[in-house]
Amino acid sequence: MSPAPVTPGPASTPPSHEDRDWVHAAVRIVEADANRSADTHLRVFDLPTEWGVRLYLKDESTHPTGSLKHRLARSLFLFGLSNGDIGPTTTLVEASSGSTAVSEAYFARLLGLDFVAVVPATTSTAKLDLIRRQGGRLHLVEDPGHVYAAAEELGSQPGFHYLDQFAMASTVTDWRGNNNIACSIFEQLALEPHPEPAWIVVGAGTGGTSATIGRYCRYAQHETKLAVADPEGSAFAPAWRAGSRDVTARGSRVEGIGRPRVEPSFVPSVIDEVVTVPDDESVAAMRMLFERTGIRAGASTGTNLCVALRLVHRMREEGRPGSVVTLVCDDGNRYLDTYWDDGWLAAKGFDLDAGRRAVEPLFP
Repeated sequence: MSPAPVTPGPASTPPSHEDRDWVHAAVRIVEADANRSADTHLRVFDLPTEWGVRLYLKDESTHPTGSLKHRLARSLFLFGLSNGDIGPTTTLVEASSGSTAVSEAYFARLLGLDFVAVVPATTSTAKLDLIRRQGGRLHLVEDPGHVYAAAEELGSQPGFHYLDQFAMASTVTDWRGNNNIACSIFEQLALEPHPEPAWIVVGAGTGGTSATIGRYCRYAQHETKLAVADPEGSAFAPAWRAGSRDVTARGSRVEGIGRPRVEPSFVPSVIDEVVTVPDDESVAAMRMLFERTGIRAGASTGTNLCVALRLVHRMREEGRPGSVVTLVCDDGNRYLDTYWDDGWLAAKGFDLDAGRRAVEPLFP
């Protein structure tokens, strides 16, 4: 029997010279934003000299959009432009807990593109206001578990593009260099007493940051270990311990990190340790960071700090000098009506006093 004839599908329309010219101009605009933006600061968190251990805070809140997600948004846009996914009339869509959407709305506005953020209805008012201020539109979803599906459905329409941070984060970032966050950390540590840190501590939302740092440490042949600080209710820690990506969980109460499922960009094989941090301790550490340093951050920074300080104490007990690096993830002013509001915390069942009792011994 003769094979059935193959009916050719519709031929794709090659981009016009005008579209290619627009993409070239758009890439230049995004790169120019990076060129005029200074790198984020690597701050010293004061510890007693006799401890023999130094703690550094990579302050990602100093990005133009106030969070670590500025790096990811830039990479997603450059990838989408270079890959032919983003053109002069594309409407961009993202599923986000807030910070990524703020940064993506910023880049969409630079390029004159429409942007729709699909976010949980529980997202802080301050974050929603920031998305609107950058020109983004909001699509609120009552059930946080439906955010992915809603964004994918919206982004599948003709003329739309779903940026999909959770699937693409570890793909779009050049983990070998190009001023990624890992490269920046090591460059800034070059003249410090311990330029190769014993540990770098990060949270995981998409998993892209931990993947980038873990891969870079191996590529650059560093002995530095990577710890992921995971909030309670997240799937990442139990999945890492079980060696399975099929783990699900209820989800996190710490915005920006912790997920109810294992995201595609989470790479367990580059992580040396995952530590679960109770939510009360994350918020208490966030508050104590402000009291000690004047840095007002969000709860995800508190999660990071809890693990970083525990590793500092472990190194002290082992008599091992060295350094530990963690991240200030975002600007705490976007959480004034949530994690910085005692009434809101009480209504949500947080016990700030219990958290403070647990973390206070970690601070010098």
